[in-house]
Amino acid sequence: MYPEEVNPLRRPAEPDVPLILSLIHELAAYEKASSSVEATESSLLRTLSFPSNPSQGYAKTLLLFAPPSHSSSSHPSTTTTTSTCTSPSSSSSALLPFPQCAGMALYFSNYSTWRAAPGIYLEDLYIRPEYRGRGYGTALLKELAREVQRMGGGRLEWSVLKWNEPSIRFYESEGVGATRMEEWVGMRVDGVALERLGGGGQFVGERTEYAAGR
Repeated sequence: MYPEEVNPLRRPAEPDVPLILSLIHELAAYEKASSSVEATESSLLRTLSFPSNPSQGYAKTLLLFAPPSHSSSSHPSTTTTTSTCTSPSSSSSALLPFPQCAGMALYFSNYSTWRAAPGIYLEDLYIRPEYRGRGYGTALLKELAREVQRMGGGRLEWSVLKWNEPSIRFYESEGVGATRMEEWVGMRVDGVALERLGGGGQFVGERTEYAAGR
């Protein structure tokens, strides 16, 4: 896929935070959820892990950079999205400060009680539209699979929107081999519900038994 001397994958450092935030906004726009993004450069600096201090932060990021021969200047895109990458000589390059970044994976560790083993939860996988179809998404997933293996883990997992059929087909393809978790329903508590659930002191009253594990 790449020349042997080219390593397209890179762990970002603190100066890369504006790029990470830009990719987050592009993904949110693709998912029709731009208004939901609350992340800022300062909040990402505070909560992400970087090679300079790997024990700090709650999530890691992996960036993928396209080799020069794969840049969008060599392969013009037919899309009109504002995330289109152009060559540095392009008249629109002032609007696109990261012309060779093809995408990213943002992830964190999780744990399986049934396996008694760690794993990785992939929060965001994003390839810019003009770089899709070149194996970059597979390259990021392969690197995360190797990281799961290095930690002695048992699984790599993520969620995908039901309407995103192109991504679902890609994930279920032989090259990735993901399976749908049809028997599970995702649950979330946030916003006012989170404040209400976490507030009010110690719970007193009828106890409801429940079980959840995997």
